[in-house]
Amino acid sequence: MPRPLGSVRARTTVGATAVVAAALAAAGLIVVSLLKANLAGHADLRAEMTAREAAAKLASGTPWNRLNLDDAEERPVQIVDAYGHVRAVSEDLDAVSGAGGPPTAHGPSPATVLAAENDGDDLDEEDPRPGRVSEEVRHATGRATVDGRTADYRFAVLEATTPAGETVTISAGASLATSRDAVATVGRAMLVGLPLLLAVAAGVTWLVTRRALRPVAAIRGELVEITASGDLTRRVPVPGSRDEVAELAGTTNQTLAALERAVTRQRGFVADAAHELRTPIASLRTQLEVAAVHPRLLDVTELTYDVVRLQDLAADLLLLARLDAGEPPASPEPVDLADLVRDELRRRPTGTRALAFEADVADAPSVPGSRVRLARVLANLLDNAERHAATRIRVALGARDGATVLRVADDGAGVPPDDRERIFERFVRLDEARSRDDGGAGLGLAITHDLVRAHGGEITVRDAPEGGAQFEVRLPTA
Repeated sequence: MPRPLGSVRARTTVGATAVVAAALAAAGLIVVSLLKANLAGHADLRAEMTAREAAAKLASGTPWNRLNLDDAEERPVQIVDAYGHVRAVSEDLDAVSGAGGPPTAHGPSPATVLAAENDGDDLDEEDPRPGRVSEEVRHATGRATVDGRTADYRFAVLEATTPAGETVTISAGASLATSRDAVATVGRAMLVGLPLLLAVAAGVTWLVTRRALRPVAAIRGELVEITASGDLTRRVPVPGSRDEVAELAGTTNQTLAALERAVTRQRGFVADAAHELRTPIASLRTQLEVAAVHPRLLDVTELTYDVVRLQDLAADLLLLARLDAGEPPASPEPVDLADLVRDELRRRPTGTRALAFEADVADAPSVPGSRVRLARVLANLLDNAERHAATRIRVALGARDGATVLRVADDGAGVPPDDRERIFERFVRLDEARSRDDGGAGLGLAITHDLVRAHGGEITVRDAPEGGAQFEVRLPTA
């Protein structure tokens, strides 16, 4: 399958290549600038050495006709007196321009003119001492014509005084041809090498990115197969690189495991719900079929009981479905648990057994949530306590460690330690026969657990001082 231009690999390659290109271009400009400056400095040094050599000879008294000013093509030299007349030039030097001196002429030979373009620095107005060379040197870029060929030179201009007291200006140049050839060569090499380096950078980035993304492709392929097969027991491969891709694979496997648990729980829930619904529906059908044949045998009380049981079970299943979907309370509000406990105990009818209720509901902080759902929590805990208590049920309410604590204890048989986590699972009955006789489906404590968790609290069970079970609910205060 071809990769689109918008893929991660393509974008990474283009971005890396652009960065490398910018870095190489900046580095190339810096190298060329430094090279030009360095070569210009060398040219200035050569021109100054030539000028000082000629000036030293004049200052030492060397006659004009004995000055050795050869090699005009590489280092042309011109000497001009204070009146602008050319006193001496290198052999075959025809003209100089832009060297920083006044226009000059050379006697009977073709005039060698210095069309000076001063670079802004004037020479010292005071004449040097007789037989001395000026320390001040001025550098300028100009052109010189040697043997009919004009080229660019870097000139050094200084003054000297002969032993006879005559002040002259010496202009000596150094050819820039070699420097410019070197800069041009470096530039051409960069123009040739830059595309090659960019191609190498792009290729390496492409290959490295492909290798780095290979585990991602494997993860994607495995997820496609898992989705197609529906087998949530499979897991994606985890690379051994211990990088972000490995963390992604680990997180994906954790997500698959959580999804597998959720699906397994949902399937079990559906199966248990269907099993629980089957009993009251079958009972209703049997009673109705009998009533159709023998109307006098119809037991309306039993029929009503089965209908109510079926209605309660449907309501519990619907509530659990809403809690599983993460439905928050419709209108969270501060709930006074002390008032809620008093109301629940007042309206609770007296059962067939004589049970004593003890209530210790000191004023406690309000809790945020739904009054209806918190009332369901309390009712489920009291129903469970009535189902298992022998003679007495105790309800206590208080505050501890910044939380509101509700305790419901009975003096029954209690809950074995191994079952204290399992009783909050759905459709779990520790006393199967008694629960069915009482109409319980094993959903009361599961609903209570989910309601408490939905309110940001927690519920635990332990041994009660009375010898039975004590359920403790901790809820955050308002």
